Amino acid sequence: MTRNSGGYPAVHLNEEVMREGMQIESADISVADKVALLDLLSRTGLKSIVVGSFVSPRYTPQMAQIDEIVQRFTPVDGVRYTGLALNEKGRQRAAEFTPPLSPRGGVPTLNCHMCDTFARRNTNSSQADEIARWPRIVAAATASNAPEAGIALGAVWGSNFTGPVALTDSMAMLRRQYRMWCEAGIAVTSIALQDPMSWCMPHLVEQQLEAVLSEWPGITRVHLHLHNARGMALPSIYAALRTLDATHTLSLDTTAGGIGGCPYCGNGRATGMAATEDVVSMLEAMGIDTGVDLDRLIEVVWKLERILGRPTPGCVAHAGPRPGPDELYDPNLPFVETHDEARHFRLGPSVVEHQLRPWKQPIPHPSKSRSKD
Repeated sequence: MTRNSGGYPAVHLNEEVMREGMQIESADISVADKVALLDLLSRTGLKSIVVGSFVSPRYTPQMAQIDEIVQRFTPVDGVRYTGLALNEKGRQRAAEFTPPLSPRGGVPTLNCHMCDTFARRNTNSSQADEIARWPRIVAAATASNAPEAGIALGAVWGSNFTGPVALTDSMAMLRRQYRMWCEAGIAVTSIALQDPMSWCMPHLVEQQLEAVLSEWPGITRVHLHLHNARGMALPSIYAALRTLDATHTLSLDTTAGGIGGCPYCGNGRATGMAATEDVVSMLEAMGIDTGVDLDRLIEVVWKLERILGRPTPGCVAHAGPRPGPDELYDPNLPFVETHDEARHFRLGPSVVEHQLRPWKQPIPHPSKSRSKD
């Protein structure tokens, strides 16, 4: 959990690269590489990491060795490790590794997709099937005396298969969920908005949150799962930060390097998510303390790129964070043209020494010039 300033919500980062990221990558990535990556992630200061999915290897072969990964990685105190399980068999498998995995957390939640097509492609369940489960969820929550509950929508802003979702339609579905909890006498305190097909836009996120909070001020926790095929995940996160305030908690699913995707959405690896390092950089610049060591996070991304054999779509791991007062670039830094040369921010000037310096006279360093005045 972050500490905030300026009236922003508290922010909780949920690292998804080992699950959301790896599920769209090659099934040939070794267990050793995945364990090494997970161990590096554990030392970045991130407090919540999803280690993978307990699902059928028939449809998600990238997760076939999740059991071995959980057995071999080195947990770090203070980090909450979880695994996704979509059915009872998966939950039983995950329970065998609890700990080091944490038990399923959160409040009982009613959820459905606004796109029936995507629901069928993704889970072999129709939207009607999802809604049909709601009474059982409410009954179980009532039996356990749950004090609070949540509401949630998938494909909330639109679908690659059926087009945009109107705000009136998403709010109507949320009202159905909200009413069921009210009839059971259970307070609704959280909402999750999921965007598997990258239809998020800053103004749409703002409109959705404003409508939710205006109608249900008792909702104080917001969870966003935003994909980035159209480059709008980070701007949409910023819109959420500006819409919520210090009375709220905002949970964000992100992936180191910005990789990720779903084979059912039609965009494959182009889907991506907001890169964790880019989100951390923005939050810190806004005065929201994440507790994450950005240098170590960049090390994770570089390791990830070596494993994948290609650059990741995030930005900060390539260009570096904004340099601090003692890290400003040398005015006489040679030409920097390639991604490898841009790594001088961590590797030092030797990686660009072969490049040109076309200026005729050395350029004075601004800070040294000021110190003489």
